[in-house]
Amino acid sequence: MENNRNFFITIALSVLILTLWQVFYMNPRMEQQREQARIEQQRAEAQKKEAQSTNPGAAGTPAPTAGAIPSAPGSDSVTAASRDQAIAATKRVKIDTPSLEGSINLAGARLDDLRLKHYTETVDKNSPEIELLNPSSLPNGYFAEIGFVGNDTTGTVPGADTVWSVDGNPTLTPSTPVTLTFTNDKGLTFKRTISIDNEYMFTVSDTVQNSGTAAVSLYNYGRVTRFDKPAVASTYVLHEGLIGVTGSEGLQEYKYAKIEKDKEYTPSKSTNGWLGITDKYWAVTLIPTEKQPFQPKFSYFEFKDGPHSHSYQSDYLSDAISIAPGQSTTVESEIFAGAKEVSTINAYAKDRQIRQFDLLIDWGWFYFITKPMFWLIDTLYKFFGNFGLAILATTVVVKAIFFPLANKSYASMANMKKVQPKMVEIREKYADDKMKQQQAMMELYKTEKINPLAGCWPVALQIPVFFSLYKVLYITIEMRHAPFFGWIHDLAAPDPTSIFNLFGLLPFAAPAFLPHMGAWAVVMGITMFLQMRMNPAPPDPTQAAIFTWMPVIFTFMMGSFPAGLVIYWAWNNTLSILQQGVIMKRQGAKIELWDNLASIFRKKPSPAE
Repeated sequence: MENNRNFFITIALSVLILTLWQVFYMNPRMEQQREQARIEQQRAEAQKKEAQSTNPGAAGTPAPTAGAIPSAPGSDSVTAASRDQAIAATKRVKIDTPSLEGSINLAGARLDDLRLKHYTETVDKNSPEIELLNPSSLPNGYFAEIGFVGNDTTGTVPGADTVWSVDGNPTLTPSTPVTLTFTNDKGLTFKRTISIDNEYMFTVSDTVQNSGTAAVSLYNYGRVTRFDKPAVASTYVLHEGLIGVTGSEGLQEYKYAKIEKDKEYTPSKSTNGWLGITDKYWAVTLIPTEKQPFQPKFSYFEFKDGPHSHSYQSDYLSDAISIAPGQSTTVESEIFAGAKEVSTINAYAKDRQIRQFDLLIDWGWFYFITKPMFWLIDTLYKFFGNFGLAILATTVVVKAIFFPLANKSYASMANMKKVQPKMVEIREKYADDKMKQQQAMMELYKTEKINPLAGCWPVALQIPVFFSLYKVLYITIEMRHAPFFGWIHDLAAPDPTSIFNLFGLLPFAAPAFLPHMGAWAVVMGITMFLQMRMNPAPPDPTQAAIFTWMPVIFTFMMGSFPAGLVIYWAWNNTLSILQQGVIMKRQGAKIELWDNLASIFRKKPSPAE
């Protein structure tokens, strides 16, 4: 039958897409997750080995020359056995805000100790806070630094090894900025004021006073450097790595693997924008001053000596800043270091007029669908107080938006069922002439005002909504660790239950080699099975087999998807069954569901001999 054929074509395309997704994304991701524990163990062993080493590594890097930005860690590059020891090894200024806690390393005035108060490593509220930035002496060193590049006339200028002095208040809070000073032997005094808001934005204001007798020129630089990368590699649906919006190129994204291959990428010079390093949920970026043009750069460095073998770096170098004798100048830069909360990022982009800062969140090519989808879910969440309920309500809203089209589609399908006897008659009459059979069918469609493609729309409309919802669940931190009810404590993670241990009733964990399939995937499979049984069983044996096994295939494939997505699909199927049933009843078409279900248990007649 034509409507079943179109339905199966749509289903086949959906299966193809989901199969590619499973092969190229989910399977590698699951393998990487299995390796994560091993990677963490190796990292801990490396820390222990380095702590026991008699040669602590390089003592630092020489003062840079004009046009050069540091690539090595700096004076604290000796290894430490633990994070606490690394932090205690240097003088620091404490950071305490509603969102952040940590400290500023006075060596280099470097942000290298930052923890996120509102985010923990697991759904357990007692698990450790996310450690975003770490001292460079650790294997997972990750820091942001603002400094200057000088020359012979400027003398030593603040860089990676400069130890600053603290004036007054030793704790940085939103209401109490911190002032640091450094004076060199050429009469240059650097006064740095660091302030922070209630979220994740640091403002670094450097005033340089030239008390010497000659004019000087120096350069302002900033860099974000890290020595490791996420243990679970990013996927094609999400960018993790070096990122920036600068120059005429606009958005530039360099994954870790790509920069490892290219070693270096230098966009055109810019007068505005930002650059840094982003993870799935967190980011550290630099926003240079708009007063001076700057040269952005993405780099990958390899080291033969020292505690690190390589590093990834996003940096910028400003044009020369000239200061006459007896004069001063002020350079202001900003550093974002924190969680990629949608409302916070959007507010920074708007209020601080940071060029396309909202692109720090990877909405993807279909942002015109993904962003409205997030807005709708987030708005409903503020009403219901639960993201799971917000997803269910979103499904209803989407159904309502597409109701007129779906209504026409289901009505056309119902009309198509009413003319099934005529279609069978045409097939039998022109069984040996496919051309006349097709012409007669088209004439029938025209006479009865039936759209033979109508059966595709209910399923086809789900595909863009499905992927936009998946994108929202996967990239937005608001969905991270968002609970539903019962056993679902994280809508962005797969259902933790498994059919292979009867959803936790049996006292053992499901073997890792078995496909993951939780309770909600089973519910989704059942609703899909019922939805497909709303239509008459196809006469063709191949189509009938697809009709029977499709829900089973989808159940196993959806088992490893985020729980929120599986819940959406199950609820969407349920609404579709109700909607299709009501429309078919109004059109006078027979609902085949109960007969199809009964036929499963009905004894089939033996074939004639």
